[in-house]
Formats: sequence, structure tokens, C-alpha cells
Amino acid sequence: GEVSTERQVRLAVDQVSGLIRNGEKKLAVVAGPVVIHTGGAHDLSQLIENGHIHALLSGNALAVHDIENALYGTSLGIDSKTGKPVEMGHRNHLRAINEVRRAGSIANLVDEGTLKSGVMYSVIKTGIPYSLAGSLRDDGPLPETITDMNKAQEDYARILADVDIVMMLSTMLHSIAAGNMLPARVLTICVDINPAVVTKLKDRGSLQTIGVVTDIGLFLHLLTERLEE
Repeated sequence: GEVSTERQVRLAVDQVSGLIRNGEKKLAVVAGPVVIHTGGAHDLSQLIENGHIHALLSGNALAVHDIENALYGTSLGIDSKTGKPVEMGHRNHLRAINEVRRAGSIANLVDEGTLKSGVMYSVIKTGIPYSLAGSLRDDGPLPETITDMNKAQEDYARILADVDIVMMLSTMLHSIAAGNMLPARVLTICVDINPAVVTKLKDRGSLQTIGVVTDIGLFLHLLTERLEE
């Protein structure tokens, strides 16, 4: 596969939408918190709720900042609508973690009506399988985050066992981890603003890959638009 440049993003979106439009192929998404920071939460949620995404693999940070965004309208303390810092906003992700811990789980936070939107809301509502793999640098972590790396690896492998396509969205480490578990027949779609990351993921040995160098928020927005046509 080729690594696409910025001006070819729409062509890549056309190609990806054609592959996943009918929902016949099982698609797993590996996503990082940049999806939330770049304003992609709504579009990723739409893709999940419309049945295009069948599993989500990520880490603690995506869920934390997604819930922060849903509850307080910020991502890492930055207003999601204006892009400006919010006073005391740097505490919001910790407040989000505390809300989940108070409820006992993300699912409980949805059930009690506190969490009403976002990626994790859509994951819980649709019931698609998901796994959050922990790391040393995590805040919290959330109750669902698996901090035992062997168990996290097993959980990723279980979810990836029967996928046809894996879309890797701006998370090099989780994408490499997932990629190492995939047979060569699985199509990988790698999207990142950093061309070195896309090239690294593309070179891991898949027989077929699509690499897209672009802003992840833009890519998800264009993909959602195209699939709604």
C-alpha cells in the first residue's frame, strides 16, 4: 500500500468508505486520545452507532478525555468548541476519572444518565467489545483499564481474533501492539499526522495497507460524511 499525502486524503477516504460501507467486514479501531483532542469524538461515535465499527482498542487516555469532553466540554482542559484554555480546566480529566470511579464503571455512568454522549457512551450503548490497555503514565486509571500487560495483551488478541480490517488512528504504541497480533491477511488502515508513524506501521508486514498522513479529526469527519451519503 501507499502512504498518501495531504492532497490525497479525500481519495483515501473514498477508498476506506468503500471498504466499510456495507458493514460485512469486521472492523476494529485502535484509537488514541488525539481523536478527542482534534474534535473527532462525535464522528467516531457516529461511526460506532451507525454500525461501521465493531470493536474499539485503546488505552486509558482516550476514555478519560472522551468522558472529560462529554461531561465538561474540554479535552486536556482546552475548550472543545473554541480551542481556548478554560480556567482550572487542567483538573477536568481528573474530575472525569473521579466521576467514573464514583459510579463504579463507565457503563454505570451511562446507566445512571450522567454520561450522555461521546465515544465511550456509544461503545456502551451499542455493546461492541472494547479493551483499554494501561501504561505507567496513566492518570487514575479508570476501573476498566487493564493494568496487567499480559492480561491486556490477551484481551487485545481475543478481540482481534476474527477481524478483517483494523483502522489505526493516531496511536503509535497501541497500533504497533495490535499490529503484532494480526495475520498478514488483515487489511490495516493507518492514519496519523506524522508520516514516520504511518510508514512504521505500514512496514510491519501486512499484505495490504492504506496509509494516510493527515489530521485525524479531519479524516474522521470526511469519512463520516462520505458514509452518510
